[in-house]
Amino acid sequence: MARMGDVLAGFHAAWEFESDSVLIRFERGIRTPKLFQALGERRIPLEAIAGVTLTPGRRGTVVLRAVPRSGADPLIEAAAGQLKEGCDPYRLVLPAERETLAEYYADELRSQLTSDDEPAERYLVNPPEGPLQFKAYDGKASFDGTSVSFRWFWTGASSAKWKAGDQIFPVADLSGVEWRSPEVFEGHLRLLRREAATAQPAQVDQDPAAVVFGLGYGPVHESLPFAASVLAAVRSAGAAVPAVTAAARRDPADIAERIRHLGELHEAGLVTDEEFSLKKAELLAEL
Repeated sequence: MARMGDVLAGFHAAWEFESDSVLIRFERGIRTPKLFQALGERRIPLEAIAGVTLTPGRRGTVVLRAVPRSGADPLIEAAAGQLKEGCDPYRLVLPAERETLAEYYADELRSQLTSDDEPAERYLVNPPEGPLQFKAYDGKASFDGTSVSFRWFWTGASSAKWKAGDQIFPVADLSGVEWRSPEVFEGHLRLLRREAATAQPAQVDQDPAAVVFGLGYGPVHESLPFAASVLAAVRSAGAAVPAVTAAARRDPADIAERIRHLGELHEAGLVTDEEFSLKKAELLAEL
């Protein structure tokens, strides 16, 4: 059996094995992904782990990964599959010569797991601590633990947002959060309201309950922990509907306009052939 306090160190992180959890400490080095640096450390209860894998990595490495249980971690729920492999906080990359040691710890972890992959009824992993804030392209988002506020920037906010004015959303009025990574075309963070007087606009740049990301605005290491913290607060407040919702379908005319704009970026050389084809397919899928 692995002894309590045993530490397995890899690239960018070290795992400390305890009787009921794994404590993951992330390095703060210049090459460490910014998301890991922002997280600092995370305690993952064994009941939040559905399984353990050990696979070959790149360039003479092996990857030990704890498979998170569905619904157990607000960060993973908020990310909704959009995190790049290198920013997955459940992966520990080790030199290939440490494969035998990694396999030992993988077996030890598996032997202690008692939960299956049934969705957790509550978050088992603590969310990033607040207060949190970040700058989006069209405004500043802040969260104090009880409410989310958006303060618009005159240089980026749409006329619809200026007309609506700065916004404050109590957690009790929210049903969830929709986060789309800034590392893909048109990233954003949208608050989903339980009882809106009118339907929320399909276009996030027109929705006063959403902020839009852009180059250098709303980076993953700032906006994702923010979204996760809000999600956890929403669930604690007893939201009656699922906390994570897929992006709303857009109007066909809006899709056509977005594709036209994407084509202009492609012709200008600002978007590669691969990026153009991928994003075009994503937009068409929203029809």
